[in-house]
Amino acid sequence: MRYVWATASHRGMVRDNNEDAMFPDSSGESAAQAILIVADGMGGHVAGEVASRLAVNAAASTSLAPVDRVASANRAIREEVGRRPGLEGMGTTMTLMALGDGMASLAHVGDSRAYLLRGGELRQLTEDHTVAAEYVTAGEISEEEARAHPQRHMLTRTLGLTPQVDIDELEVALEPGDRLLLCSDGLSEMVEDAELEVSLGSGRPPDDVAWNLVEMANKAGGTDNITVIVADVLD
Repeated sequence: MRYVWATASHRGMVRDNNEDAMFPDSSGESAAQAILIVADGMGGHVAGEVASRLAVNAAASTSLAPVDRVASANRAIREEVGRRPGLEGMGTTMTLMALGDGMASLAHVGDSRAYLLRGGELRQLTEDHTVAAEYVTAGEISEEEARAHPQRHMLTRTLGLTPQVDIDELEVALEPGDRLLLCSDGLSEMVEDAELEVSLGSGRPPDDVAWNLVEMANKAGGTDNITVIVADVLD
């Protein structure tokens, strides 16, 4: 199998700067392997950008397994805080996907997301690490209620705040015709899954779809930074 992908990122309609980071930072030609990463930084006007970029650079610059790449990203942030104590408290989400040999191997921390579109049906692959998502898992609120819950943005896991972090791992066997989406919550917060499914299933090339999703999020209010990677699985 081979893979082709497209990337898009925008600061949104409200924020003054973009604290998201991604890898690669441009669309790619068809390749037999790929590493795709989305990170959503937090910690203030400057620190969020620092955390997400440090994390992405660290994860992308090694040849480790996905979970070890994410662990190295966590270490990179902690080491930078050690050098610059004023950045204490900065952190980032990270959703990392390694594509190759007909498999998608994921490592994930936070509330950025990965989705799979297959046969016209969209499935969320990752779980949000938020207080509201934990309430859903416990059966205390519905998924619909979670979308408006006041603690939907309160992260229960993030990179950079502690020396060790629990990292979700997942492997998915891929089929030709599959389409994958990685995104920061600036997209998933503003655009319903049903709308994502329609755009991703439109048959348009990845680059068109990636920027269409950014536009949809901005039209819905664009209250956060928006970062999107769309990848197609080719025969």
